[in-house]
Amino acid sequence: MPSGNAVIGQSGGPTAVINQSLVGVVEGLRAEADFDGKILGAHHAVAGIVKNDYLDLTDTPQDVLDRVAETPSSALGSSRDKPDDAYCQRIFESFEKQDVRYFFYAGGNDSSDTCRIIAEKAQAKGYDLKAFHVPKTIDNDLPVNDHTPGFGSAAKFVAQAFMGDNLDNAALPGIKINIVMGRHAGFLTAASMLGRRDGTSDGPHLVYVPEASFSEDKFLADVERVYTKLGRCLIAVSEGIHDQDGTPMMVRLQDEVEKDSHGNVQLSGSGALGDLLSDLIKTKLGDKLKKKLRVRADTFGYLQRSFVGCASPVDQAEAREAGKKAVEAAFHSERPSGSIAIVRTSDAPYTVEYRTIDISEVAAQTRHLDEKYIVDGCDIDASFKVYLAPIVGDLPAIETLV
Repeated sequence: MPSGNAVIGQSGGPTAVINQSLVGVVEGLRAEADFDGKILGAHHAVAGIVKNDYLDLTDTPQDVLDRVAETPSSALGSSRDKPDDAYCQRIFESFEKQDVRYFFYAGGNDSSDTCRIIAEKAQAKGYDLKAFHVPKTIDNDLPVNDHTPGFGSAAKFVAQAFMGDNLDNAALPGIKINIVMGRHAGFLTAASMLGRRDGTSDGPHLVYVPEASFSEDKFLADVERVYTKLGRCLIAVSEGIHDQDGTPMMVRLQDEVEKDSHGNVQLSGSGALGDLLSDLIKTKLGDKLKKKLRVRADTFGYLQRSFVGCASPVDQAEAREAGKKAVEAAFHSERPSGSIAIVRTSDAPYTVEYRTIDISEVAAQTRHLDEKYIVDGCDIDASFKVYLAPIVGDLPAIETLV
């Protein structure tokens, strides 16, 4: 095994359990008899690496690590930089200066691609480096994985938020829209239905995900159908819904849209989609029914990522184990690089295994919600609970009188 130091980075959007993976890597390195180097945390991921900005975690007390693991967000700071060739050259200059021979990068699609590029550049330059990707994304959209660390906790937050909003909507009936994260994959929005109780009229009554094309006319007809029957309607909408041509509804419904640093339409951090859909209901459906409708919208946004006290215990344990497995793969396989995948082996009892796969199997690729769970483009089948419930864990028990 190469002798040298190890660097850990946390990239992309924070989650409630990404620090579990960080601590898992540290614990894995400390347990390796063949490792006697320093453990360095990259301050703000690759953006910190190119500045030689590291935190020495080698002798961090275990009780501090345990508290960090229980704390949401990215303890080392994060970055959304996408390194090009010139950027990678600066990364290697920093690695050479710090004698880095092991690189562990926790993140999602773009982060896995960054890890892949760095691994390939190291091999091309003859630089002895082990580079391993630790999965993380609340969108749950990494291929091969049954689910990814961060998703279970975010799904728990979404499910409980909808449970509460459903009670509110029943007490003061109206039409309520909640916008949930998910540009290309609808897993998190689908999680909104987990708290529905059998034999009740619990919402969400309508669920729209990016995997199903969105039609304004059908949307209005769906809302009218539910509202006419129940006198209220609770709706879950993925931020990435689009029409049959693939045009995001954010673009369809407004003249000017904000774009992020990568040129993508800015979906998060804005309440525009909820407002636009609300106005659509108020004007077109209100006119049709000849009444003033009570319509409200909320955008969950970043609230789904770094909340305190609502993490899934299963998600926490799996995130930590994924970090340890990345170290195990680096030291006990012939691979110079790879990604850790969580694969379900049983529903009852719920069990998983951790596999080391090629980074190319996940890098810059997207997994989608299976069509078998989508009902008429506006709901999620009850069978989705079989998949989701073990990942989320127990939800609070509630009771109603009417």
